[in-house]
Amino acid sequence: MPVKASEIINAIENAYPRSLAESWDNPGLLCGRRDKEVESVVIALDASSRVVEYAVRIDADMILTHHPVIFDGIRSVSDDTFTGRKLLAMIEHGIACYAMHTNFDIAKGGMAYAAAEKMGLKDCIPLEHTGEQDGAPVGIGFVSDLQKTMSASELAAFSKQCFGLRSVFYYDGGKPIKRVAVCPGSGRHMMPAVIAAGADAFITGDTGHHDGMDYADEGITLIDAGHFGVEHIFTEHMRIFLETRFPELKLYEEVTDERQYV
Repeated sequence: MPVKASEIINAIENAYPRSLAESWDNPGLLCGRRDKEVESVVIALDASSRVVEYAVRIDADMILTHHPVIFDGIRSVSDDTFTGRKLLAMIEHGIACYAMHTNFDIAKGGMAYAAAEKMGLKDCIPLEHTGEQDGAPVGIGFVSDLQKTMSASELAAFSKQCFGLRSVFYYDGGKPIKRVAVCPGSGRHMMPAVIAAGADAFITGDTGHHDGMDYADEGITLIDAGHFGVEHIFTEHMRIFLETRFPELKLYEEVTDERQYV
């Protein structure tokens, strides 16, 4: 018997409440009907054109993403824009599209938990405290101690292995690393929180040369794994989440890295 989109949404929002999302964010059902009967779901980091085309091709009923397909207000839905074309394709083929962004980043058992689990780290605390869930502090990213002290090159290699990446780049803070801060996605503006946490290294994405130099000057190793690099764990995490609760669903992970390498 097909599952209603509303049942999937309720399960997600009970675990990762939308109320935890940042004020600038736009999670939720962004396209489609809550009473849609769902037999198959495509889980992806983004509702890119390729992901939407894939969902159409396999006749999927729903797309579940981390990043919202609509961030800012739009004044029309037409084929004049790339967002409009994606929305039209989903509407025309009856595909519901749901996003769970900073609420998933912040909630217990969400992105920070999934990243810590990949790294085998425990006793984590939020890097940036944003609120509470069930009486416990929650927030963006996490801080934890490594099981053993590492050099910058060792931690870079370890990060690459943990997240199954082709490459990472890093700036060496010049000291042994025991305490690490991690912010999946973009942590470019989190230096004050990293310093306040007493971290020896920071693993994140979307940083630049000057960020790396600033961290190195502070004696903190910066490891940039890319925005996709850590956040792609979303798809596996949510596949397990859904198959545990709705075993009747057909689930498809779309985790292609859009970046090109030479």
